[in-house]
Amino acid sequence: MKRTLVIAAAATMLLAGCKDKKTMENPFFSEWNTPYEIPDFQRIKTEHYMPAFREGMKQQKEWIDNIANNSEEPTFGNTIVPYEYSGQLLQEVSAVFFNLSECENSPEMEAIAEEVTPLLSAHEDDIALNQKLFARIKAVYDQRESLDLNPEQRRLLEETYKGFVRGGANVPEEQQARFRELNEQIASLTLRFAQNVLKATNAYKKALPNGDTVTLDIPTWEPFMQTCPDRKLREEVWHAYADRCREGEFDNTKIIDTLVNLRLERANILGFPTHADYVLDDCLAKTPANVYSCLMDIWAPAIKVAKQERDLYQKMLEKDEPGAKLQPWDWRYYAEKYRAEKYAIDDAEVRPFFSLDSVREGAFMVANKLYGLTFKERTDLPTYDKEARCFEVRQGDSTVGILYMDFHPRASKRSGAWMTEFRGQHRDRKTGENVMPIIQVVCNFTKPTADKPSLLNFDESETLFHEFGHALHGLLSKCTYPSLAGTNVPRDFVELPSQVMENWCRHPQVMKMYAHHYQTGEAIPDALIKKIAAAQTYGQGFMTTELLAASLLDMDYYSIKEKQHIDPIAFEDEHMAKIGLIPEIISRYRSPYFQHIFTTGYDAGYYSYTWTAILDADAFEAFAESGDLFNPELARKFRHLLESGNTVEPMDLYRAFRGKDPSPKALLKRKGML
Repeated sequence: MKRTLVIAAAATMLLAGCKDKKTMENPFFSEWNTPYEIPDFQRIKTEHYMPAFREGMKQQKEWIDNIANNSEEPTFGNTIVPYEYSGQLLQEVSAVFFNLSECENSPEMEAIAEEVTPLLSAHEDDIALNQKLFARIKAVYDQRESLDLNPEQRRLLEETYKGFVRGGANVPEEQQARFRELNEQIASLTLRFAQNVLKATNAYKKALPNGDTVTLDIPTWEPFMQTCPDRKLREEVWHAYADRCREGEFDNTKIIDTLVNLRLERANILGFPTHADYVLDDCLAKTPANVYSCLMDIWAPAIKVAKQERDLYQKMLEKDEPGAKLQPWDWRYYAEKYRAEKYAIDDAEVRPFFSLDSVREGAFMVANKLYGLTFKERTDLPTYDKEARCFEVRQGDSTVGILYMDFHPRASKRSGAWMTEFRGQHRDRKTGENVMPIIQVVCNFTKPTADKPSLLNFDESETLFHEFGHALHGLLSKCTYPSLAGTNVPRDFVELPSQVMENWCRHPQVMKMYAHHYQTGEAIPDALIKKIAAAQTYGQGFMTTELLAASLLDMDYYSIKEKQHIDPIAFEDEHMAKIGLIPEIISRYRSPYFQHIFTTGYDAGYYSYTWTAILDADAFEAFAESGDLFNPELARKFRHLLESGNTVEPMDLYRAFRGKDPSPKALLKRKGML
């Protein structure tokens, strides 16, 4: 792909009289002379972002004005298509900046984010509320039945129209100023929330008696909670994690109060009774009632098992400390202790067979057997950090895309694991040539030491497979239009390609193929595979309950129908008590650091992990039933699902693969709750 339009526009700006040397040298304004036009990370400096953001917004505004003011009758070709391809420079700088701000953050990047966020919000509103533009889009939409469009063009038209309606195009003029204000405030608050969580997480370091240090990053925090015999120390470290951002310098409670009410007000302006109704109208679930029904169907068996687990650990605690009552900071310790006793297995036994390199190669192997992909590490391609590894993804003699994998914690990186993209797959508007994707997978696994590689526990191994599944969704995309490509699907469908990959990770046959001892090269013994398989249903009461609790908490926040003062701590306590969550378990994320629903786009959508778990278990059941985990015909059908992005109604894609609607039985069976 050539950035001709972007470069030409930037050159015009320079010739118009801009002589500033820094602007002249801005890499966003010149061709990236890099393989595959990868962003020129080495040349990009923090001072380049704001000029590029401003120029990108300026270019898109001019492009939009040309569409809106076109004197010709609105058509798909002169309205929908040029709108779809508008803002190329803005998309490029946004992808680089916001991806790097998540894994290469700094005070300078934070300052830029604070400056540009309200500008971008206002810019997006200028487009969404442009009545002349919307009138042209609506005119084409109203003619859709008589237009000679192929299915993907029809889908683009429908999604574009729906996007404008959901973005406020029908908001009455007298409410538009308030609507803009709401969007700007929401954008700024989500940014502040995320920054507070990152700072609070980085601020805590606890020196241990043995000389080690525990932090609030999961790769160090969770093993500590599982193995520390000192109950008072466990309590201290648990509170440091669970009480983040509820008071003090990084307090997020007031942000939550404001944010929830602002989202409600915005939903009301758009004609929805709640924010959840607004969000779900564009998802497979459609209504809050459907979400609650799905979650509560699984809640009943999950909480039953969780209570059995609680009673077991309570007895174990009483043996150690007679009269003591089980607390949340005890749960992981006794769960791990029982797991080691019951299944004669612990992380120390498992980790040597799951080195990061072995697990990564295992994921690559599964992709090769299913889809024929190969992965070649490229140390000669530009990277944004020395720890980021770059792979060229190939299908035979053709390059499919570029994959960055960034595995270890840094102070500049937010916690968790995610997939994103520096460039999504699509076809060039003018040439029709395929534009290959540049995908990024980011995790936070323990760093290697001088004498030991990064060794993963089994949950972390599944995390790598999970995020790699998202990457495959982006890499295998075969769509024309960028907004329909790859992972641009409803939130309660996007987790299917990722979660289904976890099934291969945990299958005994596949483990035998990739899990090898990092020192001896020995394949994982059958006895250990059996232990891992037997332990798969262990602890599911806790894991399922904490996930469902977070999902229900999310829905409760965004199902409120009237503006009200929200004390997040009291709100959470009340609503967790209402569903019968036992006090020994907390929501997977407590409100003040629940980034999924307050910053990263899963507001009224955290349920999707459970919703799509039903799909992924049912989908993998097809491979298991066939007797071939790499069944070529099923792989071909599932690849079609991955390739199609949002060009087809998602459940139609699923039914085409499975031949029927999904059943929750496979999920309950997998969890040992059937």
